[in-house]
Amino acid sequence: MVIYCLLGATIALALYSLYLVWKAGSRPLAATYSYLLLGLSLGGFLYLYGTWVYLSIYAKYIFGGLLIGNMAAYTMRKHDHAARPTPLWKRRSNAVLTLVFVMMSVLYFTGTTGKPRRVALAFPFKPGKYFVLQGGKGLPTNVFHFSLRGAIYAMDIVKLNSYGGRAGKIFSRNLEDYVIFGDTIYAPCDGLVMRAYSNNPDNIPPAMDRGPKNTNQVLLETPGYYVFMAHLKMGSVIVREGQYVKQGEPLGCVGNSGFSSEPHLHIQVHAKKDGIPWYQGTPLYISFNGKSYLLNEVINAK
Repeated sequence: MVIYCLLGATIALALYSLYLVWKAGSRPLAATYSYLLLGLSLGGFLYLYGTWVYLSIYAKYIFGGLLIGNMAAYTMRKHDHAARPTPLWKRRSNAVLTLVFVMMSVLYFTGTTGKPRRVALAFPFKPGKYFVLQGGKGLPTNVFHFSLRGAIYAMDIVKLNSYGGRAGKIFSRNLEDYVIFGDTIYAPCDGLVMRAYSNNPDNIPPAMDRGPKNTNQVLLETPGYYVFMAHLKMGSVIVREGQYVKQGEPLGCVGNSGFSSEPHLHIQVHAKKDGIPWYQGTPLYISFNGKSYLLNEVINAK
């Protein structure tokens, strides 16, 4: 199962980063600085990109605390001054890996798409704690969406329970176990409903056999852009095509239809341009209630 593999890799690498920092503390800095830098850069990378939400987002915070605590303990440990320095080949390989992790951490914030055009929306859910399962400024944080019709700023949003997870289990085949399943979606802006249907059945995780053309959806048109929301629950859409909706009006419910392995809301926005389909317009970077969000960030809806 992919989810278990990703979570297992996150935990294993997190333990390894803690080990590297601890190992560096056993000898003088001049002998082990490459291990220290590798451990810290790997830890920073995992803090940003790790799939902690499959267990709990609080596991991420615990890991961050352990990494900081391990670093603090490093300064207080007694060093073995008789130890031999790290071999040159090892220092070089550690340096290359450190550079890779540092670059990935920088790109988490900057992305590779330059300065994006932005659009301000209202958050489409009522109060609760939500999570960006996929999103960001293009590569490398939004790899999956980057290849989908130019949806480089699309977001996948799930809801968190009181334990910081998105479901009652790490993985479940029961749709009702996912906190966001059936959650009401509200219009994030005023707009004209261009598409609205929910006749497709919801997938049983992790199946995605029906593909992207069979997703229940609502597409809103505004004077300047289109807002596309997908994977809605079968039979839940309550607006009709040609209807004008106001911000905050209910549209439907979160489901798992189309090309989706677990319940979530997919949302993307494109600038409006005459003569081309909505999805070929310039993709816009979304902000909710004045704040933009990146991969693995928590959204506290108010």
